[in-house]
Amino acid sequence: MISGEIDFPPAELASPEGLLAIGGSLTRERLISAYCRGIFPWYSEGEPVMWWSPDPRLVLYPEELRISRSLKKTIKKRLFRITMNRAFEQVMAGCAGAKQRNETGTWISPEMIDAYCDLHAAGYAHSVESWIDDELVGGLYGVSIGNCFFGESMFSIRSDASKVAFVRLVEHLRCHSFRLIDCQVTTDHMIRFGAREISRKHFMKELSVALDRKPINENGRRPNE
Repeated sequence: MISGEIDFPPAELASPEGLLAIGGSLTRERLISAYCRGIFPWYSEGEPVMWWSPDPRLVLYPEELRISRSLKKTIKKRLFRITMNRAFEQVMAGCAGAKQRNETGTWISPEMIDAYCDLHAAGYAHSVESWIDDELVGGLYGVSIGNCFFGESMFSIRSDASKVAFVRLVEHLRCHSFRLIDCQVTTDHMIRFGAREISRKHFMKELSVALDRKPINENGRRPNE
């Protein structure tokens, strides 16, 4: 169990499934501390907060992005208007709604939405949105610290809306020399984009290097530039 202090056990003590700790709150300081240690929260509403550090870890190196032929055709059609950080809370709500439609319950609880909106206000959490006219039809959100983007969730109510948003995100991160995108757990969806599994030990080394750089703000500048 986690006490009121902002601390976590070493990641290598996680269970075979990746569960490292239970308890604590979703304060801004605790979340930032967790991500910097390769840990993320994942739990169902009504449960205590559960903290995870899986092994292996799924990551995408921005320069290794793969785009299918059909998705390239969709992008060329310019069906969606893509924005960044224009509707963060709406994107989280869309992701929560998608989980509710596809699963029993959702891990994106009101408590989590409040916590990540606070991270967004502080400049750590970001969203990418896909629009058709003024309708939000897809998007994704995650956390950016140093030169690592920690992907959290995405949703679509129109075919390929979140995929196009993800491609735009990766292009943006590549332009700003981001080292890696943490996809957390293995999914066929992300593997098709070029993500691959690495060991937790390797991930922690990569993360350490990525965190050595200051984060980039919405204007593409690092603090104090």
